[in-house]
Amino acid sequence: MNSASPLSLSVLLVAIGALAAPAGAEPVPPEPLDRFRSTAPATSVESWLAQADRPTTVTRVVVTPLPDELEIALETPAGQSLLIDANQFRAEGNQLIAEISNASLSLPEGAEFNQADPTSEVASVRVWQIAPDRIQVVVTGRNGLPVQDVTLATGDLAYSLNVDANASEEELVVTGQRSPSYRVPNASSATGTDTPILETPFSVQVIPQAVLRDQQVINIEDALNNVSGVAFAGSNGSREASFSIRGFGNQFSTGAPLLRDGYRIYGGFQAIPEVANLEQIEVLKGPSSILYGQIEPGGIINLVSKQPLDQPFYEAEFQAGSDELVRPRIDFSGPLTSDGSLRYRLNALYQHQSPFRDFDTDINRLAIAPVLAWKISDQTDLSLNLEYIHQKGPADFGISRFGDGVAPVDREFVINNPDDSITTEYLNTGYQFEHRFSDNWKIRNGFRYINYTYDYSVIALPIIVNDAEITRFYADQDGDDRSYTAQTSVIGNFKTGSLEHEATIGLDLNYSEFAIETLFDTANPSTINIFNPEYERVPKPDRSDLPSFQDDITTSTRLGIYLQDRINLTDNLMIIAGLRYDTIDSETDQKLTDESSSFNADAWTPRLGILYQPIPELALFASYSQSFRPTTATSSSGAILPPEEGEGFEVGVKAELFDRRLLATLTYFDIAKQNVAVSDPENPLFSVASGEQRNRGVELDLIGEPLPGWKILGSYAYIDGEVTEDTDEALIGNRPAGLAKHKATLWTSYEIQSGSFKGLGFGVGFEYASDRYGNLANDYRLGDYLIGNAAIFYQRDNYRFALNFRNFTDENYIKGATGNEGGIEVGSPFTVTGSASIRF
Repeated sequence: MNSASPLSLSVLLVAIGALAAPAGAEPVPPEPLDRFRSTAPATSVESWLAQADRPTTVTRVVVTPLPDELEIALETPAGQSLLIDANQFRAEGNQLIAEISNASLSLPEGAEFNQADPTSEVASVRVWQIAPDRIQVVVTGRNGLPVQDVTLATGDLAYSLNVDANASEEELVVTGQRSPSYRVPNASSATGTDTPILETPFSVQVIPQAVLRDQQVINIEDALNNVSGVAFAGSNGSREASFSIRGFGNQFSTGAPLLRDGYRIYGGFQAIPEVANLEQIEVLKGPSSILYGQIEPGGIINLVSKQPLDQPFYEAEFQAGSDELVRPRIDFSGPLTSDGSLRYRLNALYQHQSPFRDFDTDINRLAIAPVLAWKISDQTDLSLNLEYIHQKGPADFGISRFGDGVAPVDREFVINNPDDSITTEYLNTGYQFEHRFSDNWKIRNGFRYINYTYDYSVIALPIIVNDAEITRFYADQDGDDRSYTAQTSVIGNFKTGSLEHEATIGLDLNYSEFAIETLFDTANPSTINIFNPEYERVPKPDRSDLPSFQDDITTSTRLGIYLQDRINLTDNLMIIAGLRYDTIDSETDQKLTDESSSFNADAWTPRLGILYQPIPELALFASYSQSFRPTTATSSSGAILPPEEGEGFEVGVKAELFDRRLLATLTYFDIAKQNVAVSDPENPLFSVASGEQRNRGVELDLIGEPLPGWKILGSYAYIDGEVTEDTDEALIGNRPAGLAKHKATLWTSYEIQSGSFKGLGFGVGFEYASDRYGNLANDYRLGDYLIGNAAIFYQRDNYRFALNFRNFTDENYIKGATGNEGGIEVGSPFTVTGSASIRF
């Protein structure tokens, strides 16, 4: 039930944000959700420029003719922004000129950008470096100064370059906030450094904050549905969010790793992350042990946090919708000192919602994520971060199989008890330090402490499924996961002859503890019939009446050392080569039996990638990589089995279309996982390392804004997966559990760019998955599904209003399963979510 008033918690979050805003800070006025004309004193910007950060890199220039104006967009890496000073805007003859300090160009076109004849009034647009830390934008009119509006867009803001005879020299004309783009040019997950996606010889997809906003994403699984080859694999009783990539990681507790800002989250389970404080989500596909150690060979998911901004920024949003959803949220940022050397970011939210399934416990979630960034000197930066999430909600174990399919029950049906609940608490805190010895050499060092705990109430745990009869056993379980991770890397840029290198040597060290205590009553089973459930036929016992079943603590120490070199052989041909060594020592103490077991493993994992660009907008790439993942399975002799090993290669093509506004990626991959633990045919209670799974397929991803106002995000994956080796010959040739052969998504939206309805927009999309098997035996199916989504929104000045419709066809479908007879998770019915937000 609701444990706190949503209104009172909404007021609390706003109060917290108000306290975080620095006294006397002068915001860049105002930041609306549509273009408008306003003025702001440029002197406030000058004070920030006095001791600004090191030059911000402009990685891309996009010139877009719009119906009423010409837009010149300067794109920068995530977390960086340009500071604009109106004193540097001027007109000379037939030219509009803007100079931007503390900025440098790093463009795929070369040293400068030139575009001729973008409109009938403009003869050319030029962006070039006039000093080491200063760039100039020159717009040349064909017959005098351009009469049409010319805007300079940077980040989310757009500034007018046109001369206004009534404006004083000290005024900065802000035309408004730009509608954020879906096109993210750079990502760091594939190489460990901020690298253009087009120039990365691996398959990497990015879901930016703009997509999360337009789709009103509240949970991580809805965000990752947009990426080809990624599938939800279950929540393991509401303990975690588990995903498979390219068909690997779809079994209990083996999901693709969720990273936070490049840091692994080791331990027993991965907490359910919050999306409100994310700048973007990066998915790197294929075996990736070179940077991230022990993983499944499908890939990794990196959650990139929002970082402090140079300019004051304040946003408040309120969401409400189906199932009594109430979700207030704030996002505040800006400088804390007059010179901008100390900056902050604060994201906080509260969420209340009733589950659509027949549980008695409502979902109550509180999240807060402050970040503090300190510019110690021109060469040194330090950031401190903290993320805290507390949630109480139902313990959902899904529904069960029935014959060769899924139980024919309403999606609201619960196979455990309606009053079963779980409380989770997540803390992630640490620092990130960077020092630049020169323009070519730098060192990074960081640390993360992560603590994740979960605590079930006494639950009716479903164990035995016999079609309509479900046998449950009363149980209670607490888990406490602690992880300490330190990472250090040295990055250098240098030349050997004509070859250009970006070399990285890195070391990461992790220590983790996972304590788990289970109480389990095997003597008093509680059986229900799914067509006529009597939940309380066997009364629920008190926790003190449950016998102990498990009280274990597992400690692990991991060390990884890697070397990677990115080599530009020519201007359009490059390779990446790397090698990593990992070692792990782990010990489990069983307190109930006073016994312990331990294992250690080590592995060398290489990676090689090559990329060729015949033209700047097209890249052909191929890569080979390996991964490893230790297992705790034992042989009949008591020995720990050797680690699972992954090996994969991929070839593909990336293209920037529509004047580089749309990125398309087409990839073919072939990945095999060996040493899979399978049942020992001579002693089924133990295992042997003789299994192999091989997945091959094709993926297509599209993302961007091909035409002004029209945004598109689409994906398709064809995956042919099978068991190629197993001691049980009946399993050879079977598909992995939960793996769809075909999976496709599409989301597209259009925002009216001019006229009376300017700022009004519409979105529509679908999600499709073909039929999937529920287990490795392939003796029951989960079915296919096709759901439709839609949105309508309006943004004007500082405000944005939106209404989203998810599963508007009200499809009854299965979104994921853990690979056994139960734990089949039902997708949400038709839901409506409305939101109103303001930036000030």
